[in-house]
Amino acid sequence: MNSQPAQAVDLLGAITANVYFVMIIAMFAARIVGRLELGQWIGLVSILTMIPLAYLFVVGLKADRPFIYFLWIGLMLLFLLFELTVDHILKLDFRSVRWAVIPYVMFFFGATGGMIGLAAQAGRSWAVATTLIFFVMAAMAFIQRAKTGL
Repeated sequence: MNSQPAQAVDLLGAITANVYFVMIIAMFAARIVGRLELGQWIGLVSILTMIPLAYLFVVGLKADRPFIYFLWIGLMLLFLLFELTVDHILKLDFRSVRWAVIPYVMFFFGATGGMIGLAAQAGRSWAVATTLIFFVMAAMAFIQRAKTGL
């Protein structure tokens, strides 16, 4: 892959990471203000980031990306698949069970943390911006948990 298509792919990764983070911030904000149904819909839409992530995974295979690249994307794809299955298909209420919440939160932060690495492929400014948005998302996660128990 020459540098121009590689740059476009890296930019897609950075944009995907940031769009996902902003959607999750909006979902947490909706929950905080009591708009649970809106939060549910935003969460459902956020799962659509599986599409560009799957594309990035396939293109990465052709471009001989390092293993960590696939770990970042694969972990996020697994997390999104888990969200789709547990929250939207099976509609399980696992967030009220402490022993289930702790591994779930670890999974969430592991998967989303990898998205910083994905965004960093597009350059330092993307890495910094994505990290800052990640910290806002992380703060919102704990604020909404404290306020709503979700």
